[in-house]
Amino acid sequence: MTRRNPYLAGALALGLLAAAPAFVPAPLSAAQAASSGPPSTLDRNRELQACAAKAEANPDGARADAKRWQEQGGGDSAKLCEALALFHAGDFKAAGTQMEALVPTLGKDDPRAAASLLGRAGWAWLRAGDQGRAERLYSAALDKTPGDVDLLIDRAFARAEGERFWDAVADLDAALTRDPKRADAYLYRASAQKALSNYRQALADIDRALELKPGDPEAILLRGNVKALGGNLGAARDDWSLARRVAPDSDWGRAAADNLARTAEVAGDAGKDKAKEKKVQ
Repeated sequence: MTRRNPYLAGALALGLLAAAPAFVPAPLSAAQAASSGPPSTLDRNRELQACAAKAEANPDGARADAKRWQEQGGGDSAKLCEALALFHAGDFKAAGTQMEALVPTLGKDDPRAAASLLGRAGWAWLRAGDQGRAERLYSAALDKTPGDVDLLIDRAFARAEGERFWDAVADLDAALTRDPKRADAYLYRASAQKALSNYRQALADIDRALELKPGDPEAILLRGNVKALGGNLGAARDDWSLARRVAPDSDWGRAAADNLARTAEVAGDAGKDKAKEKKVQ
């Protein structure tokens, strides 16, 4: 289970799609500010934030900027800029490796800065398909900032990607204990419960997510998927129709339309079979 990739479970279920976390670097710490020389930390922060914005829109240009910045003495901030550019260019392994290497310096004497870098490196490795390394990095980040809700949710994704769904549920349980109003965490836990065929628990979590975020097409699609897997195809089709009406141009609306088309063919074949049975009788 990842925040961008379809979470598949069964022929009808397209699963849970969710947006990736914002990939913006944390500001330099107070300790780093106290020890840094010219240019000022404020200037470095401004340049790093500008680079982060450019990396998303134009990763090649941001990487070229980062190289020039390094040549001009930009140091670790310039290297982080390059790592961001690599991430948005899709070179996730290189981005994750570079971010890990920066933890001892940019995260020195600042647990939150270290946790932020470790978490972002974990996301890069998760996108690279290395769930084990991603989980280790998320765990290291949680050692720095125990109980961080976002990191618990991120580690749950890594664990679910490795099909360790019970461990994912445990992380999401912990996240919801700390913040019971996280609709996304209820939805992600429902997706993990679906993979475990715990459909009643999954539906309960989806209902809670919809209480917190009414009309969410992602949740409505998932509810239809769970109902279909539980054998209630009629109710599933009602949810898919609703998801398609609520957000027809979204990934969830398109997935719902696909599910409706697929099940219409199944229903049509079943109707033909019943008609043949009646003729035989």
